[in-house]
Amino acid sequence: MAMSNGLNSLLWFVAIIVMIPVALWLLKRTPMGSAGGNGAMRSVAALPLSASQRIVMVEVGQGDTRRWLVLGVTAQNITALYSLAPQKDDEAAPAPAAPATATGFAQLLGRLRQQRGNAGER
Repeated sequence: MAMSNGLNSLLWFVAIIVMIPVALWLLKRTPMGSAGGNGAMRSVAALPLSASQRIVMVEVGQGDTRRWLVLGVTAQNITALYSLAPQKDDEAAPAPAAPATATGFAQLLGRLRQQRGNAGER
């Protein structure tokens, strides 16, 4: 009787130890357990420049404090290139054609260069 009681306790201990990683694995795959579940940051658009470089636009914050950040992403670092007020959701949808996206980015980059040029003249 004492041996079966000890064996029973050991089996419960092993079962609980096995259930901990299983529960964590299941929690990771639910929206409640995901890191981006609160919606504080989302990717708006991405433009690959090369195999290891790209321009990414992300939306950070919620409500009136939302901002769009244009980031330069490389294998070594991430650089904030520009910050702007968020656009309407229908304007944020990427155009199906790649040239339209590239043109929009070219315009944004031109404005950024112009602003930096004007700031350097002061």
